[in-house]
Formats: sequence, C-alpha cells, structure tokens
Amino acid sequence: MTVFRATTEQRQWIFDHYKGRGNQELTDMFNRRFGTSVPVEKIKSYKNRNKLDSGITGRYKKGNTPWNKGMKGLSLGGEETQFKPGHKPHNWVPIGAKRLSKDGYIQIKVAEGRKQHNWRSKHVLVWEAHNGRPVPEGHVVIFGDGNNRNFDPDNLLLVTQAQLLRLNQNGLIQNHVELTKAGITIADILNKIGEKRRECKNRG
Repeated sequence: MTVFRATTEQRQWIFDHYKGRGNQELTDMFNRRFGTSVPVEKIKSYKNRNKLDSGITGRYKKGNTPWNKGMKGLSLGGEETQFKPGHKPHNWVPIGAKRLSKDGYIQIKVAEGRKQHNWRSKHVLVWEAHNGRPVPEGHVVIFGDGNNRNFDPDNLLLVTQAQLLRLNQNGLIQNHVELTKAGITIADILNKIGEKRRECKNRG
C-alpha cells in the first residue's frame, strides 16, 4: 500500500479534526472536504505515523457513565443551539447543546473539558442509541435520503468505507432511503467485480 502524503492544507485539517473521532468518521469527513477517495486504512496509518491519538476506542466500557445520564427528557430534535445563563465563559454551552460542524452536520455536546471529545455527530448518536451499540470500526452512518436533517432511525444506514466510496463514486445516494439501499446492493456488486478483476490481473 502506497504511503498517503497529505498537502499542507490537508495536514492542518487532520490536526484540527482528529480528536474525538473514529478513523471511519474522520476519513469520511476528509474525503467530503477535499473531494478525494482516500481509504480509511491510509488515514489510520497517517495518524499512527504522526502519533495522533483520537482518544477514543470505539467501544463502550463497562462502568462508563453514559453521555446522557441525568438528562432525562433531553430532546434530540431541532437544530438550534441551546444556551443557558450562568457564570461560565462566554462560549460555554451545557451538555446536550447543539452546534453545526464545518461540514454541515449537527453535533451534540456529550462531555465537558475534553475539547473535541466534547462533541459527537447527532446522527451517529441516534443510530447508536437505536441499535444499542457503537458504530463499528471501518463503518460510517449515512442519511438514506441524503437529507442530513432527517434523523429517523430508519433513514440512518450503516455502511462500510468501501461501500461509501462506491456510493459516492457512482452517485448512488438518492433522495429516498429505499433507493439508497438498492444503491448499497449495487455498490457491493461493483466491489465484488473489482475484486475479481484484481484477482484475474494478479493471476495473469
């Protein structure tokens, strides 16, 4: 596998965004930002070479306090950022507050005092809450109808990084979740064809 060599702008972007994000989420954001198709393995390798530790494991640990403990009644709906009065820094917001990321995704504050660890994408939280498990390594959650404000659990689809690459390459993320599901099937077929072609080429 060739070594991923980032431009100056790409290096700075990675340094600004790697904290608190899994490799698949960071890779997805990176490819959207720069219009690239860098595999998650290369971003992971780049982070390892530069000793960039996101600080997360991608797994829940027994005994950890859930991010929403003590927040009964917290609504995940709506996009407005929630500010409350108090004797805090001017830019402080409470856990449960919402903000818009640079890539246009709604994020929710889930912790205090850990900078980028404080915030997670709302659609990922909704998917994890609905499915009772974290997003697996090498996967990403996408919006089935392409609308990043539709947080219906049925609209949030878990796909692999390889599937996402094919979906983006071939414009298979549609404005209806069932069409996008069909697109995922097509992406799987295209990936399988690619694998067989590589096998034939290697044998030849």
